[in-house]
Amino acid sequence: MSNVYEERSTMIAAGELQSFVPFGREHCKNHPNAVNLQLRQLQPASELWSSDGAAGLVGSLQEVSLQEREKEYWQLRKGPTVATDEAEYEEELYVAGHMVIWSRGTKSQASYVYKAFTVDSPVQQALWCNFTVPQSHKDSNVCIVQSTCVNVHTVSGKDFISPLPFQVSTLWPTTFGLLFERKNIISDAPMSPTREPLPTLFSMLHPLDEIAPVVCKTTGLFETGRLQYVSDSALRVLFSCEEPSIIMTYDTLQCSHTVWALRKVTPEEQSTLLKWPGQDGPAQTPTAAATFLGAHLRNVTRLDSPGSPLHCHALHNQSRVPSSPSLHSRAHSPNISNMAALSRAHSPGIAAPSFTGAQRFNMSCHSPSPRAHSLLASPNSTLNDTALLPEMEPILPDLCIEQLWSESAAAYREKSCQASKVFITSDLCESRYLCFLVESHQQLRCVKFLESNETSQLIFTSVTSIPAKDAVPLEGIDALLVLESNGSLVLYTGITRPDMPSPVSEVRSSVQHNESSWLEDSTFQPAAPHIQALRDPVSNRVTMELSNSSMLRITIPEVATSELVKRCLQAIRFILPKDMAMKVLVKWYNIYNAPGGPSMHQEWNLFVTCFMTLMGYNTERLAWTRNLHIEVPLSPVIAPKKARPADTGSDEDWAYLCASDYHCQVLAQPAVGVPGLQEAVPIASMEEGGPVVGLEPSALLFPHIPALFYVLHLLYEDLKLDELQRGGARSLIGLLQQLARDLQLEEYIDLYWRDYPSFIKTFKEACVIDQGFDIEVPCVFSWLSSCLRGQEVPPFPYLPGICERTKLLVLSYALYVVGDENAVSTNVSKYLTRLTAGELSTAVFHGCGKTRQQVVSMSLAWVFQHSSMPKIKGFLSNDLESVPFGVALPIRDAITQCREHPCSDWSEEVCALIGREDLTKQAHKVSLAKGKPVSKYKIETTIEEDGMVDLHPEVTGLIWNQDLRVQEVRRLLQSSRPVRVNVPHLPEVSDHEYIEEKENKLLQLCQRTMALPVGRGLFTLFSYHPVPTEPLPVPKLNLTGRAPPRNTMVDLNSGNIDVPPNMTSWPSFHNGVAAGLKIAPASQVESAWIAYNKPKSAELANEYAGFLMALGLNGHLTKLATLNIHDYLTKGHEMTSIGLLLGVSAAKLGTMDMSITRLLSIHIPALLPPTSTELDVPHSVQVAAVVAIGLVYQGTGHRHNAEVLLAEIGRPPGPEMEYCTDRESYSLAAGLALGMVCLGHGSNLIGMTDLNVPEQLYQYMVGGHRRSHAGMNREKHKSPSYQIKEGDTINVDVTCPGATLALAMIYLKTNNRSIADWLKAPDTMFLLDFIKPEFLLLRTLARCIIMWDEILPNQEWLTSNVPQIIKDSIGLQEEALVSEDLNMETLIQAHDYIIAGACMAVGFRFAGSANSDAFECLYKFARNFMQSLTTTTSSTPGQYNLQTCLSMVLLATSMVMAGSGDLKVLQLCRFLHKRTFGEMNYGFHMAHHMALGLLFLGGGRYTLSTSNSAIAALLCALYPHFPAHSTDNRYHLQALRHLCVLAAEPRLLVPVDVDTLKPCYALLDVTYKATQWYEETTVELMAPTMLSELHLLKQIKVKGPRYWELNIDLSKGTQHLKSILSRDGILYVKLRAGHLPYKDDPRGWKSLLAPSVNNRNPEVRTFKPEAISTFTSDAALVSFAEYFCKASENMKHKQETVALFSAILYECVTQENPEMLPTHISIDQAVKALERADVSETFGLWQMKLVLELCERGGLQQKPQEACRHGCGQLLRSELLPVMKSSADRALDCWLRGDHVLQAYVSGQPLSEDANISMLACFLVYHSIPSSKRMATIDLEGSSSFPMFLLKFSQLGVPVRALLRLRPLLLPTGGCAAELPR
Repeated sequence: MSNVYEERSTMIAAGELQSFVPFGREHCKNHPNAVNLQLRQLQPASELWSSDGAAGLVGSLQEVSLQEREKEYWQLRKGPTVATDEAEYEEELYVAGHMVIWSRGTKSQASYVYKAFTVDSPVQQALWCNFTVPQSHKDSNVCIVQSTCVNVHTVSGKDFISPLPFQVSTLWPTTFGLLFERKNIISDAPMSPTREPLPTLFSMLHPLDEIAPVVCKTTGLFETGRLQYVSDSALRVLFSCEEPSIIMTYDTLQCSHTVWALRKVTPEEQSTLLKWPGQDGPAQTPTAAATFLGAHLRNVTRLDSPGSPLHCHALHNQSRVPSSPSLHSRAHSPNISNMAALSRAHSPGIAAPSFTGAQRFNMSCHSPSPRAHSLLASPNSTLNDTALLPEMEPILPDLCIEQLWSESAAAYREKSCQASKVFITSDLCESRYLCFLVESHQQLRCVKFLESNETSQLIFTSVTSIPAKDAVPLEGIDALLVLESNGSLVLYTGITRPDMPSPVSEVRSSVQHNESSWLEDSTFQPAAPHIQALRDPVSNRVTMELSNSSMLRITIPEVATSELVKRCLQAIRFILPKDMAMKVLVKWYNIYNAPGGPSMHQEWNLFVTCFMTLMGYNTERLAWTRNLHIEVPLSPVIAPKKARPADTGSDEDWAYLCASDYHCQVLAQPAVGVPGLQEAVPIASMEEGGPVVGLEPSALLFPHIPALFYVLHLLYEDLKLDELQRGGARSLIGLLQQLARDLQLEEYIDLYWRDYPSFIKTFKEACVIDQGFDIEVPCVFSWLSSCLRGQEVPPFPYLPGICERTKLLVLSYALYVVGDENAVSTNVSKYLTRLTAGELSTAVFHGCGKTRQQVVSMSLAWVFQHSSMPKIKGFLSNDLESVPFGVALPIRDAITQCREHPCSDWSEEVCALIGREDLTKQAHKVSLAKGKPVSKYKIETTIEEDGMVDLHPEVTGLIWNQDLRVQEVRRLLQSSRPVRVNVPHLPEVSDHEYIEEKENKLLQLCQRTMALPVGRGLFTLFSYHPVPTEPLPVPKLNLTGRAPPRNTMVDLNSGNIDVPPNMTSWPSFHNGVAAGLKIAPASQVESAWIAYNKPKSAELANEYAGFLMALGLNGHLTKLATLNIHDYLTKGHEMTSIGLLLGVSAAKLGTMDMSITRLLSIHIPALLPPTSTELDVPHSVQVAAVVAIGLVYQGTGHRHNAEVLLAEIGRPPGPEMEYCTDRESYSLAAGLALGMVCLGHGSNLIGMTDLNVPEQLYQYMVGGHRRSHAGMNREKHKSPSYQIKEGDTINVDVTCPGATLALAMIYLKTNNRSIADWLKAPDTMFLLDFIKPEFLLLRTLARCIIMWDEILPNQEWLTSNVPQIIKDSIGLQEEALVSEDLNMETLIQAHDYIIAGACMAVGFRFAGSANSDAFECLYKFARNFMQSLTTTTSSTPGQYNLQTCLSMVLLATSMVMAGSGDLKVLQLCRFLHKRTFGEMNYGFHMAHHMALGLLFLGGGRYTLSTSNSAIAALLCALYPHFPAHSTDNRYHLQALRHLCVLAAEPRLLVPVDVDTLKPCYALLDVTYKATQWYEETTVELMAPTMLSELHLLKQIKVKGPRYWELNIDLSKGTQHLKSILSRDGILYVKLRAGHLPYKDDPRGWKSLLAPSVNNRNPEVRTFKPEAISTFTSDAALVSFAEYFCKASENMKHKQETVALFSAILYECVTQENPEMLPTHISIDQAVKALERADVSETFGLWQMKLVLELCERGGLQQKPQEACRHGCGQLLRSELLPVMKSSADRALDCWLRGDHVLQAYVSGQPLSEDANISMLACFLVYHSIPSSKRMATIDLEGSSSFPMFLLKFSQLGVPVRALLRLRPLLLPTGGCAAELPR
């Protein structure tokens, strides 16, 4: 074979041939079959499903024998490139036996195995497929089909197994998912002749979805678009395509191909399929068959009731007229018209052997196809009534196929003309074809299709047949490789039959298209094997199968490799008519890929030659084209077969180099030219006297020369805007200037000469073409320059899809420089003229080309004037690098302004573009990584876990950096270590008594320890992210003690003293809640993890119950499976039920969730129907369930629940001791729940007027006769209690608290004075005696929060709540004037409780606000109570009452200061923590430590809200009656104390440095909206700081100068800020260069920029290069400093350059504009070149000019606030520009002084040979002087004065400073050039 290879490689223009073996085949040989048998016995089957590679090896030796070659197959595809820099690679999916091998390989890298799979049973098929999962990128998946299931493996590592409910013949990948084709089992038919056919096509949109049938929409005769399931067994799918989404089928009976559009089913179509249609069956025929038929045909035909089954059959036959395009338009074939008159009810056993869910397809009423019902029922078939089965729910279809095109019923309607290969290809002019190969006819049929405009509908047009034995598409080159029947290979692009006869029938490779051939006959001598088939096309590579079954891989060459040629071809294709474009492209392809074709650098020369020849030039006669390439074949006809290029050079090579344009240019630069060569060079300009060459008018492109010239010119302008394509622009100039000369376009020639003066002067010849056109010369730089100068600009022409950069930059300028905010939306046509393609009239060239509005979607953001934000798409910061510096400057300027004043809600891409990593990071939505605690805490945590290690030490260290208050709080709240029991051993006390004494003391201390977890839960709130593989650490509640001095153990269980039973059950519950509340709401918590935490031992069950409640409070309990909830509740553990019910309802707060309501109703007898079984529900569980109802229905005003709860407040005790104990807590719970249900509704309770809610509540509050029970529960309350004698009056002691709070919550914040007056404290002694002091506290609190807006944070308001009689009496008490009938004790108690209630109200009103007035006021009252508690000896108010009031005031103070960690409050709490004697009981400790927890809520990250919902939660949690001991739930259920978590909200803003990712300090300006209390104000805060409630704020701004500014505007909505706060409040900030964070440099004196202010010596500017590393770590900048800014040995003579570079670097780095460094240096280079006068191109000067114009514009645009920051003040604020400008001016003015060539130019005379025309071009460009042709239009006669001169020239747009320089030349009199302005 080797000699054959060599032979071919020299003779085929296609790439070299390589032998091809599928990579998977080799890899399979490594499969270790030997171990399979052992493994199969070891592993359970479930683990063997699919394992990667060799891990789970299954299948025995016999099963995977590689000799069974016929079982192997493979497919190749182009690798989906994710990153752009990735090389293009191929992927192969190889299947053999049980193995699937997915490998990858590139041209440069050998193939490697990417994934390998081994499965249980032989693989039937393997394919790639994408599933569209919403909100995620498409994953590439591999699907492996076995006989019973499909395995899907995603790249991201997920594995799915979908069982198959039927046998599958093939799977097809589609845009939406997989399409399954059911195997049609022939034996079905005889077995049950009466069954309807099942669907044959199914879809699966995701491996976790159900497999659903596909419906098809056909167009029938009777009605439009009939819907039915695809159940035609004769239909075979041949092809599926993702883009466009189509499938192709073949009908084996009709022998025709059909194309269908595949789409999602619309909801209307789904409902049509589901509808049970109207009763329009044939009613008059009595036969059962007919009634059954009616049911069947309901959905099939909408005919009037047909008379008989036979009539129906006739209709069916009518619907099969052959011309009908419907799916069923074939002749009636008996073998499938099985008599469907009988229902499958006759044989239920065999109803659906091949599809398990058959009944669910609802067949009996939506018949899938009319053919199934040719109801010729045999006479003896009887139908009984079971014919109509009850319907089952059908599976809804997901996808629908809609017919697009069907093969016409032509002559080739024969058997077996099924297509063996189908593919989509496109030709070089982008027409698309669907091609299918019919092997039996050796034909390739190509159907052309287009996408229609309105919808994404496809229109199929013409069909063409090409004789072919095989064919494959080559996507990379828009071509089609066809193997003809004689064995030759032909290349098509499109469809026409090749006209070249093929003389030889061996393997040959020729390339054909349309009428002209592509490749010449490149036959090669045959070897024995010939090509049999083609397969696996990827891009432009294809595999040939030879007859000896070996395979060769061949590469077909591309159309062009150089970027420039590709773009020129694009432009040519764009402007020419399609057929013409096709001819040109084919011609080019032939020349370019002739055998032995050109090398890379010759491609452009070849293109020019080919192109000009096609236009009719004789390239031999033109000097410059003659030199392009010595041996370019002029046309393919005479192209010699070139030998391989010789390694040695030839003389011609030297001649070629000497004649090159580069050489001419080098010679034109006097400085560099090498002295000895000048004479010998044959410069083209020597042939001046050459004859004028004529063109060949019959040439193909001759008529289109003007059009082609114009598009190439636009391409040239586009290339000028890309630094990387400048070489291409220069190559193009040669071609363009020749065409411009020949078309006699003076203006264009002038433009090209100005761009490349030294290059253009070498061209002299011209051929006259008489096709000139008059059109404004589009020059993009002039256009941008006019924009900057503020002149009117005409729309700039551009080619859509080719000159995209022009479009982007023009629109960017329109947006930013012109300031037109609609430039990218409605006003595009003002700035751009879009050239239309195709048929060209000369109209385009008379300036009336069609413009088409085009809406441009863009991706760079600008700020103009305000910060209106159009978005522009297309630029990324590295794209901006390739835009010339002058053009890019305004865009960079815009970016800088955006960087200074960004919006907080821009997208990630925009933030990355403007260089604000802090904002990019913010958009990423991440929360602080939980690091392990820092080592300094390690020491104490190792002793014992106290449950408080997870606070962020970095954040708390910033908030409270002066002291160790957080450690102090941890010490106060820790409950996991033994307490210190210090009892002095008095000598008279015996040892036994001493031990008892110690244990009694310990019992006292334990009251405190047991109360600590409630506070700890608040302190550590939401601070921990659990690890899913570890249980939650719960610190244990330690109730032992240590007695000094010997540290002996003291234990309560010694039996010396009586310990209350169940003492620790509730404390354990609280401990569990505290542990669970640590879990942050953002954590990943699964149902399994919750169950995994369930403790094994029963004594920890209470803790787990608390843990469940905590999970509900932080929202995770919704993830717990219903099964588990049921499981926990049936155990009957009281605490678990309480925790679960409260938790679930807190998680579903205010949702009215029905399933939760059912769950709760079981536990509340009042919500069950009267006849239901009495369930024995523990009392406390009932209380919890009642509150839970309030939570679930919070704020909904649900009528039924409100009615039941209202009755439950006054629920009387029952006869059999039920409802007799702890009635107070139940009544309170009902009141709280009622208040929550109607929260804040006030008098607007819709539909509840008949309930008289407020009156009823008032009665419960003050007492009176009990009303008769309404509702369904009155049966239960008929007989009174035998135990409690209440009579028919209301027991106010039970009902008052609930009713009071219910009123407070219903009328919360409504300021309803009439209700508030009901709650006033009584003002006579008589009435005061009737009411408990405690209830006065509640009434005062209720009254104040109803009159919300009247609460004021001062002492006067607080005392104004006390009735006059009390004030007077207490005042008189000192003077002992108290009258006898006043009970002083009552009055003092009433006074204290009322004051406490008012304090509570202030606490609620200012919760979480840290309002200083409120704090001072409350603190003062707290101190007063504290003093009376510690000093009082008179027991007038009583210790207990004082203690209660103190606790309430302390809680109120903590609410105001929540989360602030205030030191004064902490001292109060610490003082009360130490008091463990006297009246201090469990409840008071709980209150004090709750206050402490609130003070440091969530470690200082959370605070309290004052929303209605929060106040309701706080009322439940801070109910002012605390438990007397740890098992006391009489007045209030202890579990409700934790509900205050529902009022917590994160409001701590933590700045995090985006570079170090550490929290830091930053200055904020917080602006408050104006309210009735204060004006709009701005406060300066140092973050991390607690913000006020968000609705009060207007904006938050990160202030400079140390950090980049950032503005969060809350007037647009608080959503953005809320999302920041919820993710740990992280606000990313970016430190500016040279600044230090506040922590290291509080005053800003150490800043690196500070010294430059103090000492003003000049050396400061050139800073030392070593210093740069402190400003930036950018390697490029550091290297620049290293190499260019140090005066090394060889830089001695360039001292000023070094100084300049240092200054530039300093400037860029300190202003944080490192991207401006190249700009500064380029400006310097441009000016230096001008001074040396070696300017071969004016490119740099153009840029310099744009920069200057931008800066002038910035200075002129004096908007008051804008001037300071607009224009280029930002980017080039140094002295560099004025210096550069004056240098440039000076250089040009010096040149101007001589005897002048400028005069000749201006007056239109020919220029002399030796003049320095390069400088002339520079002068013209720099001063914007128009071309001589345009200047000639101005009549200067009679304009002697300068003003006249100015007036005439101003219409050409020449700037004044240029006119001053022109004046001496153009005006007869005038000053000399010396007085020119600088």
